[in-house]
Amino acid sequence: MNSFSNDDFDFSFLEEGFSARDIVEQKINEVSLSDDKDAFYVADLGDIVKKHVRWFKALPRVTPFYAVKCNDGKAIVKTLSILGAGFDCASKTEIQLVQSIGVSPERIIYANPCKQVSQIKYAASCGVEKMTFDSEVELMKVARNHPNAKLVLRIATDDSKAVCRLSVKFGATLKTSRLLLERAKELNVDIIGVSFHVGSGCTDPQTYVQAVSDARCVFDMGAELGFNMHLLDIGGGFPGSEDVKLKFEEITSVINPALDKYFPADSGVKIIAEPGRYYVASSFTLAVNIIAKKVMVNEQSGSDDEEDAANDKTLMYYVNDGVYGSFNCILFDHAHVKPVLTKKPKPDEKFYSSSIWGPTCDGLDRIVERFELPELQVGDWMLFENMGAYTVAAASTFNGFQRPTLYYVMSRPHWQLMHDIKEHGILPEVPDLSALHVSCAQESGMELAPAVCTAASINV
Repeated sequence: MNSFSNDDFDFSFLEEGFSARDIVEQKINEVSLSDDKDAFYVADLGDIVKKHVRWFKALPRVTPFYAVKCNDGKAIVKTLSILGAGFDCASKTEIQLVQSIGVSPERIIYANPCKQVSQIKYAASCGVEKMTFDSEVELMKVARNHPNAKLVLRIATDDSKAVCRLSVKFGATLKTSRLLLERAKELNVDIIGVSFHVGSGCTDPQTYVQAVSDARCVFDMGAELGFNMHLLDIGGGFPGSEDVKLKFEEITSVINPALDKYFPADSGVKIIAEPGRYYVASSFTLAVNIIAKKVMVNEQSGSDDEEDAANDKTLMYYVNDGVYGSFNCILFDHAHVKPVLTKKPKPDEKFYSSSIWGPTCDGLDRIVERFELPELQVGDWMLFENMGAYTVAAASTFNGFQRPTLYYVMSRPHWQLMHDIKEHGILPEVPDLSALHVSCAQESGMELAPAVCTAASINV
């Protein structure tokens, strides 16, 4: 089991009975007497292992190619590499990251339909052949700069019911697809398949059905022209947490019959997808500290009673991470976040309408507009769960505020499971490890042990 070890893939083993949440509590306790209460993450790599098993139970015919853009943490990329996932890269830098840990070019798709010429040449130089396109200009660029390219035609979808729409920017219509395939034939460019993306935060699984049907039409067009069409990429849009309207299995229960209908198992077509948030959203918990506070008394209450006036107040809390840092997901990913308190409120404790703000000097830096909270103090902590997707990857250091420190953890059973998957693949029956995420310490109310984790490292 020690076949993986590398100094730059550091994580801590969780001791039996402890969870990632316990590590959050431990880190908070460690700085309780210090003024340096910086924001930090605890990321559970074991949660990613669980998601991988769940993926193959729900989509047994679909190979995941992780969307690196979602969270490019090296520990995450290495974990998924060990598990056997492929990678969806959108740039030279992402390709370099994935190949730096030993991932072969065959496990990479350069899934950006609009590429810089120098980066097309880079992909050619390092053996990355699978790449997407959706226009004649892109087709001609690839024809001139990557003669061995295996192109995947990205088609547009009806993503009107998605939170983050993508077809306004990418994707060819069915009519345009025929013209592009004909042009590819003239240029002697190899087309191997079709890709699509229904948009992030898809709320209607039937969108996938229509997209798979459209992909079948384009496959048939390509086959008529003599192309060996053998790759279908169904993109992303899969939820990574449970606080969503449309659950993962609700989506996959619609996708599987569509795949069986239009691309049956004996058709010889390989099916891949580009999940990003699915793998990493729920594995990250962010802890932020209250650095300032403002009490706003409602002067329009009309009451002369001081106690009534005090009860008619709103509170503004300022914390040490914001929308220019981890909470950029609010602006860029339409995320709706809500705080979790580390201290359980008393049964009779009064709650006040509160807002939560980031640390920068910009008035745009608001995390939560309105939330009912008990009165908190400077130095108190708030937690934000499901913070692994499109957060750290796009965080800046605007105003000189640094990104939070990251602490990776994993349980020993998940470590063993990862090793087993590397050796034998996903087995039909795997142990249910969900109980590992319930902390014995939290359930019993016991004090945390001095050390609930031990250091470890992995090498690919």
